[in-house]
Amino acid sequence: MPKTIFSFRPMGAAVLLGVLTLLAGSALAQSPPLKTTGQTLYVPVYSHIYSGDRERPVYLATTCSIRNTDPSHAIRLLRVDYINGEGKLVRRYLEAPVELGPMASTRFIIGESDKAGGSGANFIVRWEAASPVSPPIAEGIMISTASQLGISFTSRARVIPD
Repeated sequence: MPKTIFSFRPMGAAVLLGVLTLLAGSALAQSPPLKTTGQTLYVPVYSHIYSGDRERPVYLATTCSIRNTDPSHAIRLLRVDYINGEGKLVRRYLEAPVELGPMASTRFIIGESDKAGGSGANFIVRWEAASPVSPPIAEGIMISTASQLGISFTSRARVIPD
């Protein structure tokens, strides 16, 4: 009689099916984005978040990271603006367009002591390219290590109408 290497019970089969479903969904989620010649991106960031019942603010250092994902073509950053939670411009980072070469990245930093943005701050990033390219990835990275407390999290940009 041959030896059985794997035996599946109903629960094991359900777990296997669940894992395969997750892998298939992950593969679909990773399909290449449509190429484009420009976008305006909204990147949510936080200069602080609140902790505890008394809503004690925890101040955060914030980075807006922009990564050109196209391996062959440059993109040009036209606008990188820091907007506060009330929708008002706090800081304009670019005085002239900045080219970001293939697979290159850049960042814009808000110091932990800079509270001007508030808990509803954001960056508006406008970019363009001479020919259709893979869109860049723009993320907000927030971090604090105050009082033996380590907090870090990210947020991903969203395309908005021009």
